[in-house]
Amino acid sequence: MFNPSRDQARQLFFDTWRKYRQREILSGMEDMALAVILLHPEYQAIVADEDRYRDKDYLPEMGDTNPFLHMSMHVAIKEQLSIDQPVGIRARFERLLKKTGSEHETMHQIMECLAEMIWQAQRNQSAPDATIYFDCLDRREN
Repeated sequence: MFNPSRDQARQLFFDTWRKYRQREILSGMEDMALAVILLHPEYQAIVADEDRYRDKDYLPEMGDTNPFLHMSMHVAIKEQLSIDQPVGIRARFERLLKKTGSEHETMHQIMECLAEMIWQAQRNQSAPDATIYFDCLDRREN
């Protein structure tokens, strides 16, 4: 996605769901987004109602889960796996998958480590550090 804005990221999911339901051809990125939407039936009503959810704010301190952030992280991880970037992510995914036995659970564990790396970068006002990401994943493998 190359650092889309909040609106662009959300629009990807709205457009993908609309095109899927109207049986239109999807782009490669939309194929990835659709796979994520289909994994999360609890979000399908949200992506079907663009007018209501386009500008909705989700407040973690109020216990809100941001479905767009969650699905975007799934897509980001799928992109990382497709090109093995950072190098070694695919091998770690495969090892973790053997441990969990569930691709979806594995994706969620990777997501937690990705979120940790992003949080550390924001807190330290630095670039994301793959070492933090991989250390977190390696701890989950053991």
